[in-house]
Parts: sequence; C-alpha cells; structure tokens
Amino acid sequence: MKREKPRTKTEDNVIYMETSEETKKSNDKREQLTRNQRKASYLLLLLAIVAVAILVSFLFKKEYKGYKVISSNVTDYENTANYVEFCNGLLKYTPDGVSYIDINGNTVWSAGVDMKQPVAVVSGKYVAIADLKGNAVGVFNDEGPVSNVTMPYTICDVDVANQGAFAVVLESEETNYINLYNKKGEIVYEIQTTINKSGYPLDISISDDGKKLFTSYLNIENSVAENSLAAYNFGDVGQNSNADRMVGGYKLKDEVIPKVEFIDNDTVVAFGTGNIKVYAMKEKPTEKANIELKTEARSVFYSEKYIGVIQNSTGEESESKYSIKVYDLNGHIKFENIIDFEYDNIYAGKKEIIITGGSNCLIYRTNGSIKYNGQLTGVIMSMIPDGNNLEYIVVYDDLTETIKLSLSKNDNTVKADE
Repeated sequence: MKREKPRTKTEDNVIYMETSEETKKSNDKREQLTRNQRKASYLLLLLAIVAVAILVSFLFKKEYKGYKVISSNVTDYENTANYVEFCNGLLKYTPDGVSYIDINGNTVWSAGVDMKQPVAVVSGKYVAIADLKGNAVGVFNDEGPVSNVTMPYTICDVDVANQGAFAVVLESEETNYINLYNKKGEIVYEIQTTINKSGYPLDISISDDGKKLFTSYLNIENSVAENSLAAYNFGDVGQNSNADRMVGGYKLKDEVIPKVEFIDNDTVVAFGTGNIKVYAMKEKPTEKANIELKTEARSVFYSEKYIGVIQNSTGEESESKYSIKVYDLNGHIKFENIIDFEYDNIYAGKKEIIITGGSNCLIYRTNGSIKYNGQLTGVIMSMIPDGNNLEYIVVYDDLTETIKLSLSKNDNTVKADE
C-alpha cells in the first residue's frame, strides 16, 4: 500500500498532522480508549463524592440513643456556688473565692475574693468577676489572678474582652460612668452619662479586641419607654470622630433592649423584647438584620454563626412546653423545633446546642437535626463538649463524668473513683 507523506499546516502556533488511514484508525482507537478511561475516572470520582456526601449527611442527621461512661470522678460541688464554662472546664465562684476546675474535676487554681453579690463574665481565656452593687472587680485567666481593682462608685454591670480588657458601668448619685480598663486594671477611657440626658444603662458589651463598646440605655418619658443604643470606638476611627468616641447610635420607641452582645469582633446583637437586631460594626455600626419576635423571648443564646431564642409554645394541641428557633446572622431562620421539658441551662457551641434541665438532655446540631434526646443519671449542673465529636463532660452535684454517645441504649458504665 502506498503511504502518503504526512502533510502539516500551522495555525495559531498549532501544528496539524495528516497521516495514513491505518494511523488514523490507530489514533482513533487510542483516543476512544482514553475517553473511556476518563469517563470511568469521572464516574468513580462522582460516585466517591456522592458516597462522601451521603456519609456526611448521615453523620450530621444521625440520632444517638444512648451513651456510655468513659471516666467518672467523685467531686464535691456546692449547691450555693455558681459555675460557668471556662477554658476546658468550669469556673466556680462564691462570695469568698473563685476556682478553676478542669474537665476531670481537679482544681487547677483557687483565689480568695470578698464580694457580696459576685457575677462572672467569660471571654476566651479571661474572666472578670465583679461585685454587683459593690466596688470590687477581679480579672483572672487560665493560670490564675491577673488584677484586682476597687472602683470609685457602685458597680452595675461588667464585661470582658478576649485579651483581658474589661468595661464596667458605675453609678453615682447623679452621674453614670462607663469605664474601660486594660487587663492590669489601668483605666483606658471614661465615659460620663446622666440619667436625664442618656437614660439608665441596661447593658454593655466590649468587642474581642477591646477597642469597641456597645451600650443600651433606657429612658422613660411620659410613661413611654425609649431605648437608645450607642456605639463607641476607642481606636483611630473613634479618636477622629468626636471627643466622647461615639461613632453611632439608634433610638427605639416602645422597645426595651436588656442585652447587647458582640458575638464576634465585628458583629453585635441587640436582644429586645420585641425584636432582635444585628449590627455589623467593623468600625461604625450599620444595621444588618432585624428579627421580629411574635412572643416575648424566654431565653436567648448565640455563637459566632447563629442567634437562638426560646419562647413559650403557642400550639394548643402541642404537648411541648417551649419552641426553639435558630437564625443566621442575616436574620434567616435555620431551624425551629420544640423542647418538651423544663430546662435550666443552654450551651451554644459552633456545631451544636445543648439544652439540659433536671436529668433531661437535648442536643441539637446547628442544622436542626437531633443528636441526642434522653435522660442522664442525675441532675445535670453543666454539660459541655470535651473536644471529641461524641464525648461530653457532665457535671452533677457530686460527680463529674466523661460520656460518649452511642447508637444503642446505655450498655456499660464506669464506677466513680473513690
């Protein structure tokens, strides 16, 4: 057979070769084989992606029916003491002292205080404990005491930032003060207000970096409540705005805002009796979302990714006691469900929400699926994740347990160490 000489032509820097029929057929077969191999590879990849998606969906919707005890320690918790989640354990505080207790129930450090009505606020590795209606404020971190400050006036409120800076609301006869301190207890800034001018301060919140402050004031004139929100910036933007560092404000009629909270460094939420308002505040505040509450909130909770509210159930035929609704930071509802027992505590984490009351425990994932719904062995004082996906630290009045959720009913336990 006579073979033709290959001919070539160039176009746009691409060379095209013209070959014999036998060569073309051979090339076509190789190309077809390559295409088939590619299709098979794509199909396998697609099947793998689908399998992973199904597995992830299953894991994020699977409901666990029981648990087993991994470890258990006898501990002596005082019913008269207060406990808050702190670092990887709990902070116990009383009028006489404060202690950091790790996840195994061991006391890491203890310090004495002298307060009549202590209240604790935690942010990151720092906690500020203030004596409401008193004058003392103590700052602590995971290693122990950091500073202790005596305020010149009566303390009404306190908040702390991730790096230990803290703000307090102080009340004198005619003037209210909002003072900002660094973690060493050195004053950074002082804001003076009067009840006649600004109203009574209801709540304050300081940003994670300690540079921004958000406040709620209540003013009543002619039996009409007016709530004002004020934002302050102690960085360069606030310094260039005006003398009092105020960079924004809002007035809300017929609305009371008892709580404001920075849920991350640049997002602050105002929890009101009729609405929940979300503000973006990188430097100055702008309203981002408004969530209307048809019935008054019984409890609110939040994390960096969502806002939650628990209200009395309104369904006549429903046996549920409460309804729970969770929204994203744009005000869109993520899920709503029910709680059919009297609850005492709410833990709001990045991935799940833990609600406990008595011995009842209900764990929701943030996608709305139930992770666990059942009873534990005693009255739950506190319950938090321990860092592993299925393990939790549960504190009872005389016992601290590490438990792991299981698909079957409780099948084994570990006796407490004596």
